[in-house]
Amino acid sequence: MANNVSIEDVPLNKFHQLLCVRSGGGWVLDGFWQGMVAASALLGIFFGGFLGGLLTGHLGRQKLYFFGPTIFVLCSVAQFWADSGVALFFFRFLIGVGVGFEYPVAGSLLVEFLPKKYRGPRLAMLTILWFAGAALAYIVGNAILDSGWPDAWRLVLASPAAIGVVLVLLRIGTPESPRWLLSKGRTAEAERVIRKVYGPSFSLRNLPEQPPEKKVSILSLLHSGYGKRMLFVSVFWSCSVIPVFAVYAFAPTVLQALNLKGAWASYGSVAITLLFVVGCFIATRLINVIGRRSMLIHSFLWSGLALLGLGAFSNGAEMLVLAFFGAYAVFIGGAQVLQLVYPNELFPTEIRSAAVGLGASLSRIGAAIGTWLVPISLQSIGIGNTMFAAAAVTLLGLLVSLALAPETRSLSLQEAASLTR
Repeated sequence: MANNVSIEDVPLNKFHQLLCVRSGGGWVLDGFWQGMVAASALLGIFFGGFLGGLLTGHLGRQKLYFFGPTIFVLCSVAQFWADSGVALFFFRFLIGVGVGFEYPVAGSLLVEFLPKKYRGPRLAMLTILWFAGAALAYIVGNAILDSGWPDAWRLVLASPAAIGVVLVLLRIGTPESPRWLLSKGRTAEAERVIRKVYGPSFSLRNLPEQPPEKKVSILSLLHSGYGKRMLFVSVFWSCSVIPVFAVYAFAPTVLQALNLKGAWASYGSVAITLLFVVGCFIATRLINVIGRRSMLIHSFLWSGLALLGLGAFSNGAEMLVLAFFGAYAVFIGGAQVLQLVYPNELFPTEIRSAAVGLGASLSRIGAAIGTWLVPISLQSIGIGNTMFAAAAVTLLGLLVSLALAPETRSLSLQEAASLTR
């Protein structure tokens, strides 16, 4: 008897679980690398996200699934022997390109296999893995530097290679996305992948997606309804990234400027990092309960109010400052996890990877702004006004979300990407 169950309604199987690990490892590497070198790879991520998105749309997800981890391995090892600042910059740039590729490649492949019930939570969980990678970088880096080995700093730079090798091995055997194959007219191959992943009773009839009636090109990101969606994704992603990178990268400096000295600043930085993770974890649990649109609006609203509180009470008592800082870290979790959910849900298969790559590239501009301007802002306009500026960026994200954020909860991937619903 033919199986009439949509593959978007099946329970998670072992393949889905393994694919989450295979794709999630890229975010561990991203967090690990960012934790090691801060903003030095942002330029590479900018180019890698855009280029990776275009190539993934043309060549497929599977072929490029190994590009990022391979670059991590080769360039991390090459840094061990780097003999100049120019060489280090070049290798870090290439690693940034590899990180940029991970956003459209791993994200598109994962979302195109996941059942709709698990799509939001599993994509959201990738943000938690990013923080896990950043924390791991801190632990590994300090352990190596404290070991007393000669040229320990070179071992620190080479250490991401170990994770890259594991990730390459884990990804062996990953099939191509049947949705991408179908978009290219390769129906027989798509059918074989579906039967292999879901069982012999499944076929293309269980895939709730049809070949496009007309070709959708990259130019669709610049006009019609998809241009509007690209604007939404780019602005909300940037507005959530700019203050976070500023706060996360300079937490000790910001806390000291807020009159938290010594142990207060040290323990406060650790607590805020943990609260970022807590916020992302809460958002992951609630994403299917309250929906994407509501979560994004509330995230920007309450985190923006927390930043306004930091601006207004920048000379306040230590506990009050930490309370506002902690509230920001928790409430921004909703916008953080949706950075990987919305871009993958709002665009059809033919342009999904290009949209995700472009969003990731543009958000790195925001990350660079947030990282590089904070020290300048602290010196020129002071901590209070710096927090007000961060609040203004966050509240801009709120306004854009109120105007443009759609709801995609409980929709199939094709329904979520459709302009006619």
